Amino acid sequence: MRILLSNDDGYFAPGLVCLAEVLSEIAEVVVVAPERDRSGSSNSLTLDRPLSLHKSHNGFYYVNGTPTDCVHLAVTGMLEDMPDMVISGINKGANMGDDTIYSGTVAAATEGFLLGIPSFAVSLVDSSNGNYRTAARVAADMVMRFKRQKISGAVLLNINVPDIDYRSIKGMKVTRLGRRHKAEPVIKSSSPRGDAVYWVGAAGPAQDAGEGTDFCAIAHDFVSVTPLQIDLTRYDQQDFITSWLKS
Repeated sequence: MRILLSNDDGYFAPGLVCLAEVLSEIAEVVVVAPERDRSGSSNSLTLDRPLSLHKSHNGFYYVNGTPTDCVHLAVTGMLEDMPDMVISGINKGANMGDDTIYSGTVAAATEGFLLGIPSFAVSLVDSSNGNYRTAARVAADMVMRFKRQKISGAVLLNINVPDIDYRSIKGMKVTRLGRRHKAEPVIKSSSPRGDAVYWVGAAGPAQDAGEGTDFCAIAHDFVSVTPLQIDLTRYDQQDFITSWLKS
């Protein structure tokens, strides 16, 4: 099995290094990741300049672009053979609820999905304890499961892992995305030259964290596995908007 790995924290991130190490024991792994931290870059492609591809001392490839650029470049221009799977991560921090809209980690997996490749996004919810190996073992479990029983058609899974020892995980739960409260206000500061600058505020706390959500699964030490889709159509409003346009 050939697996393309990417992330949004950069090719030097400990989560990516750990994931590559663990998955290399069960699959052929190629790493193509951003040259620097591109967290929050969402599904953005670089169209205003060319991209450069370089190889690091550890064999990882890195690109001066976004996570989406990395997967797109690898699949459509770099690799001779299509990978069997794209895995993005291990992200330093959660990608639950509304996080998925902004996440570069999820975006890299989404690009694989859009190119017709089964794709996983893997995140370590709270990296303060540094249990990247737990998340890597969860990813390996998912890969082995996929090897045993492939899913027909492309699939996009958002996987969040508690920051605890692997033996303490209670299992996996298939979940839906929860919701957060709105983000904290921007933080106003000053540059060394006295100009006003603004830092984007932190994500808000969980608002919809009830049974069945990714937040709920993580709170009870389960791995959250959320199948994602790309269709943003609000089907329940189609009839209303049709009538509104005719009024």
